[in-house]
Amino acid sequence: MWCLATSSFLKCLMNIESFREFCLSLPYATEDMPFDDTVVVFRLKQKIFAAIFLDKPDLVVMKCNAEKATELRERYSAVESAYHWNKKYWNQIWLNRDVNDQLLKELTTHAWHEVNLKLPKKDRIAL
Repeated sequence: MWCLATSSFLKCLMNIESFREFCLSLPYATEDMPFDDTVVVFRLKQKIFAAIFLDKPDLVVMKCNAEKATELRERYSAVESAYHWNKKYWNQIWLNRDVNDQLLKELTTHAWHEVNLKLPKKDRIAL
């Protein structure tokens, strides 16, 4: 993570390593590289909730409910429909734009919850 000091605030920007650490801090989260050696995905019970790209260190992809995904794209320049993912449910987020660390953590947690809700009842993580 690196921080930028301005006259009025200190803004910290998450990098892919701190994003990875946060993803893996979520209950039962795992990581693997199922596509190639540049894409790391984070899973809950074998279902992907987020991904990072080693060749694009300022980009992350995460699952989102459809309504919220649209709202986020309209509000933040950093949030776009995810390239090569189901654009209804997946956003790509640029780390170097207008999404702060707190929001990024909230969206990552939301992505984890979205996957948990889609699991069969017997497999869901009770929180």
